[in-house]
Amino acid sequence: MNIAISLEENMDQQEVLVERQGHVMIVTINRPEARNAVNEAVCLGVGDALAEAEQDREVRVLVLTGAGDRAFCAGADLKALARGERIIPEGREAWGLAGFVGHPISKPTIAAVNGSALGGGTEIVLASDLAVAAETAVFGLPEVRRGLVAAAGGAFRLVRQVPPRVGLELLLTGEPVTAARALELGLVNRVVPADRVLEEAVALAETIAANAPLSVQASKRIALGLRDGGRPAEAAPWELTAKETAAVLASQDAAEGPLAFAEKRDPVWQGR
Repeated sequence: MNIAISLEENMDQQEVLVERQGHVMIVTINRPEARNAVNEAVCLGVGDALAEAEQDREVRVLVLTGAGDRAFCAGADLKALARGERIIPEGREAWGLAGFVGHPISKPTIAAVNGSALGGGTEIVLASDLAVAAETAVFGLPEVRRGLVAAAGGAFRLVRQVPPRVGLELLLTGEPVTAARALELGLVNRVVPADRVLEEAVALAETIAANAPLSVQASKRIALGLRDGGRPAEAAPWELTAKETAAVLASQDAAEGPLAFAEKRDPVWQGR
């Protein structure tokens, strides 16, 4: 299998790598030194890849993964935010984090979770159609521990994809779960040894790609309620997420959480 070789050849050249293997498009967030955190370049690269996949008849399935073996994605790049840099590109706001979480396409998407996927990383998994995880992967939405909100779809998608009470517990405690527990909850489809995660995800993609593409795409649109490039059923949750997030970000607690984290101390919440 030539995936690792072709990715390695380009490892230092760009922050998102895109390659084809038959009818499968493989998209890699290539920032291992930053735990594949999402910056503006990642949003543009992944978002453009999804748009290309949607329009290209030769692409039948898209696999999204992260470079290296430590992290699938650490969410938004907090260092870039601290420097005042944009994370979501201007004019691409609807696509959301990584150009992915608010960017549904008709082609099936598979997350190949090669390492930790906390915060925005879990939200990317929740936005994927299927997920294959390494045994070493860890999932969770720890935003409440930082005075923040899981604003990239996690606050409403988690409780829809796992048993609601369990999802709410994970959302309100911020506790992480192992790959094995994620499999029990139905958050991922398969758990495999770390060195096989991309191979297994591509094999699953090839099984899907062997089927009639129009039938696969129509089945996905029906199952997920996709219409005109969007998910109408999610319009209200996204609107509520934006409203609640704005209120939380304006609070003293939203400033205290990241500051306490940076200073390696327990936060002192004011509830205001």
